[in-house]
Amino acid sequence: MRVLLVEDTPDLARNIAAFLRLQGHAVDVAGSLDEAEAAWAVTDYAGVVLDLGLPDGSGLALLRNRRRAGDRTPVIIATALDQISDRIAGLDAGADDYVTKPFDLGELAARLRAHARRSEGQPAAETVLGDLRIDRAAARLWRDDEELHLTSREYSLFDALLAARGRILSRIALEETLFAYGDSVESNAVEVYISRLRAKLGAGVIVTRRGLGYLIP
Repeated sequence: MRVLLVEDTPDLARNIAAFLRLQGHAVDVAGSLDEAEAAWAVTDYAGVVLDLGLPDGSGLALLRNRRRAGDRTPVIIATALDQISDRIAGLDAGADDYVTKPFDLGELAARLRAHARRSEGQPAAETVLGDLRIDRAAARLWRDDEELHLTSREYSLFDALLAARGRILSRIALEETLFAYGDSVESNAVEVYISRLRAKLGAGVIVTRRGLGYLIP
C-alpha cells in the first residue's frame, strides 16, 4: 500500500521508511508541514504516519484541515509527546491511532495494515478466495495446506486488488500502490508482477480488462 510518512528527524524517517518498504509498501517521506500538505493533496494514501512537532508547524493542524475537507485516510500519530492530554488532542483532531516514540516498527506496520483494512470495510484479517486462504495481517497465503510465497511487491499488488475486489484498478493506480515518488518504474512493471502472480496463484485469479486494468472478481 502507499503510505505517507511525515517525520522531520532524518535518521528516524529513513529507518521507518526502510522497514515499511521491506514489507512491500511504497513510502513517501515528508520532513515538513509544507511537504506533507503538497504530497497528501495529490495522492490517495492507504495510511499516514504523522509526527506532531514539525519545523514549520503542527501536524495536528494538517490533520484537522484534511478531516475538514472530508479526507478519511487512516492516520497514526507517531510522536514523543506522551501526555494523556496530547493523546486526547490527537484523537479529537481526527487521528485513528497514536504511538509514542520509541515504538516497535513491526507494531506500527501491523497497525497500518489493520486501519487500512477497516477503512476498506474489511476488518477481518483472514479472507478466502476460491481455494486460497489469505492472512492479510501476516501477509501470507495458502492453497489448501501449502503456503505460497510471494515477494513483498507481488503481495502488495495482490493485496491492492484483493482490497478492491470486484473493481477494476488501472495500471497507473497499481503503480501508485507499488512505487513511491522518485522510484524508477519500468513501463511494463505492473504487467511483469501480474504475470508472476498468475504463475504462482493460477491464471484465473486476476482478470485483465483490456484498456482498463485488472481486477479480482
